[in-house]
Amino acid sequence: MDAQVSSEISMFYGWWQLSVCLFAFLSLMAIWYHIGKKQNDYGPVWLALSVLCWTFSGLVEIVYLNNNGLYPHFKDGLRSILSLTNSLFILMALPWFKYLPKPLAPLIKSKFWPYIIGIPFAFALFPTLFKMFLVREAYVINELDVVYALLTLIFLGFVLWESFIKRRLPLLGWLALITILVTLLAQIYKLMDNTINLLLFSAIFKTSLIMLFFALALSWVKELTETVIPEPHQLKLLFGKTGNQKNGGATSVTLIGFPGNKDRIVRLTPALYRLLRTFAERKLNSTDNWLEIKPKNFEASKSYDINDHNELKRLLEALLNGLFGKKNWTRDKHYNPLKSTLFEMSENRERKIRLHIPKENIHIENE
Repeated sequence: MDAQVSSEISMFYGWWQLSVCLFAFLSLMAIWYHIGKKQNDYGPVWLALSVLCWTFSGLVEIVYLNNNGLYPHFKDGLRSILSLTNSLFILMALPWFKYLPKPLAPLIKSKFWPYIIGIPFAFALFPTLFKMFLVREAYVINELDVVYALLTLIFLGFVLWESFIKRRLPLLGWLALITILVTLLAQIYKLMDNTINLLLFSAIFKTSLIMLFFALALSWVKELTETVIPEPHQLKLLFGKTGNQKNGGATSVTLIGFPGNKDRIVRLTPALYRLLRTFAERKLNSTDNWLEIKPKNFEASKSYDINDHNELKRLLEALLNGLFGKKNWTRDKHYNPLKSTLFEMSENRERKIRLHIPKENIHIENE
């Protein structure tokens, strides 16, 4: 291909990378500033910084297009350093992900994670800095960041898949895997002397990864809105058959009022279902709608509505597991707010509890 045409393509690619990645960096930081900052979640910041590395890589492409100076491979060295730093920032973001694959979670969450990713980064960085100022074949420099990128892609692929699947977004999970495969192909092209194809694959995988980062941010925002616990006057309970007896419909309760238009149907064990229904019936049919929890030194001749506090705890945990999935909720953001929404403790009488939901929000169908 004509040298002038190749130079023009490289110039176009440099400006494209500089402008698009800078815009993506600012957008991701804006999302973090408005939402993630309040959640004390710095994962989006690391992802934004990884995109910023691509911005500087585009700047290097423009500045050193026709000026290699005294060091012919100085441009390749700078790009390799930025590629290494990009991979490092992505790996630094992984511990902030809410959903991690079980085999990798202990490793990523461990206190040794910065050393696990930092030591290989240093081993790749220092030889690259050394070789930048020596006349060596460019592929020797490229091999170092490619190996580190492969490590990054393996971890990133598993984490993205787990994040999208746990948030019930399987199509995005498959798109994430396809993007990882395309990125792997682009890393292979780095080892080949084919500038045009390398630029093409780089543009494709960088665009795809940036869009995945935004999809990840939107899925995170979606989950935050869907897991908001409504106030007592906003929540409605519907008891009745939601399926046939074989599938456990008689022990299902429908919760209406969560964000989104979809009603939440939760299946409970017969014992927990009877307990929640007892709360509802007492609220509807009695002026003294309190249920009493059995004390430790209870009277043998007296019957109590609730055996112990653990029974209430099991009920709340079963509801949360049905609403958000097992281990997808926390005590501070879900358990305590749901307890406050559903139940009201007596101020004057200990061990007395009743539903906090208005009686007009409770509906019991004939079973």
